[in-house]
Amino acid sequence: MKYVSLLKLSSLLKLLPLTALAFLFLGCSSKQYFEPENTYSATHASRSYGANIVDLSREGGTLSNGTYIGKKGIHNVHLGEGYRFVNENNKYILASNTEGKLKIIDKQSKETVRTVALHIPVVSATIKNGIIAYILNNNTFGVYLMNENKKIVENRSERMYAIDTRAASPIFVENLVVMPMLDGKIVIVNIQNPENAKIVYISSEQSFNNVIHLSRVGNTMIAATHKKMIVLGGAGKLEYKANISEVAVNNNKIYLFTKEGNILALNHALELVGTAKFKFAHYAVATSFGDKVFALDQQGSLIVLNSLLSKSKIYRLGEIEEPAFISGTKLYKDGKVIELSTLGYE
Repeated sequence: MKYVSLLKLSSLLKLLPLTALAFLFLGCSSKQYFEPENTYSATHASRSYGANIVDLSREGGTLSNGTYIGKKGIHNVHLGEGYRFVNENNKYILASNTEGKLKIIDKQSKETVRTVALHIPVVSATIKNGIIAYILNNNTFGVYLMNENKKIVENRSERMYAIDTRAASPIFVENLVVMPMLDGKIVIVNIQNPENAKIVYISSEQSFNNVIHLSRVGNTMIAATHKKMIVLGGAGKLEYKANISEVAVNNNKIYLFTKEGNILALNHALELVGTAKFKFAHYAVATSFGDKVFALDQQGSLIVLNSLLSKSKIYRLGEIEEPAFISGTKLYKDGKVIELSTLGYE
């Protein structure tokens, strides 16, 4: 339901008959939730880590004490007042603020190496070998060289009016950088010839069309928006349409978690090899490793499945109060960390 002012709403209520009023409020409160019959406790796999996630990127979360969670867990490096975690590599941390400043922090010394003024807030960024690829929230992509302290390219794409905060990060493929844009396409930039970029279109929605997943498995690249996933590889460009909440890739399978509560297992030819449905489930985060698949519903039910999606077990974790994040085998939720590897599907 769209929000209107109190004055307009009051006037509207005076004009509507009782039957219409009943329909109006029924429509606003008719959202249905996933309510599994049988659930199990996961307290044996849970412990507190003494902080809360206040901001979330695709690569990690900023904590209430100013430190962050990355792909390798919690780090005690303070990002600085007003800064949020964006990404990291083995040597550096990238953090940004609302003024469009990108801070580069040395992990060993915990000191700021450089602060780059990009003037527009950063949505996502990746650093490799002193090269930073970034995307700004006005749908601009750019490449910055640390050693030379300069941008070698910066171009703005089409304007977008709304995006999902789980925007995918750029990836490096040899001398190429793949930019997951906010308007449903990926831009492939050759660092040696940055002005001659190539564009691959995924979908063309007017809002919430940013790329939410971008990964590479061997010579295959996988990218997805909320409406479509594409696979680029030896067979060319393959497409799969779905209402996508989340994507996970593991053991030559691609798992799609849909807004209808479905979990789909596809091979790289986008052939369906497994499926499971959990009615009214709305997935907040999901992952897959080993022979297991994990999906956390927004009401706090954690679904654990086997790789073929034929077996499942559901654990109760409690309703989600703040952003949740999965790092490796650990789920960070509401100040607690749950070790997923200890939870089974039987």
